[in-house]
Amino acid sequence: MYSKTPAKPAPQVFCTFEDLEVYRLAREFRKAMYVVTRQLPTHEKFELASQIRRAAVSLTNNIAEGHGRYHYLDQIKFQLQARGSLLELIDDLNVCTDEQYLPSEEVTKLKTQATAVHKLINGCIRHLRERKTGADLELHESSSVGEMIDDDLDDPLANTI
Repeated sequence: MYSKTPAKPAPQVFCTFEDLEVYRLAREFRKAMYVVTRQLPTHEKFELASQIRRAAVSLTNNIAEGHGRYHYLDQIKFQLQARGSLLELIDDLNVCTDEQYLPSEEVTKLKTQATAVHKLINGCIRHLRERKTGADLELHESSSVGEMIDDDLDDPLANTI
């Protein structure tokens, strides 16, 4: 006679932070921002360039560190920090525009790349918030009059590009 053995469940694939689309896109943006630092004038090499490099590294570091956290709120916290670093980089690009360090076409291209990363970070935050429900997961950033609502967060540059 034949005995039926239960089917083994498919092995779960381990996912590292390097497998995340948000990390891959953020990494490409970080590399692009490092290229920007090499184009800055000499007098900005130790000021603006240093600030850009720190924020760019913070972007990918926070995505990586958040992925390694066990609790949803920790993961969300690091995604929010990554998003803050990304927005800081957008402001640094505004400095580059204001001071005419980069051609406007290059800044526009970089801001478009930043918007794609921003959308993925917000998608990660939404995903993490939806995975666990409950009052203890409620995490609201402070908002003031005139601030963007959650639906507007996917395109931080909608009114600037």
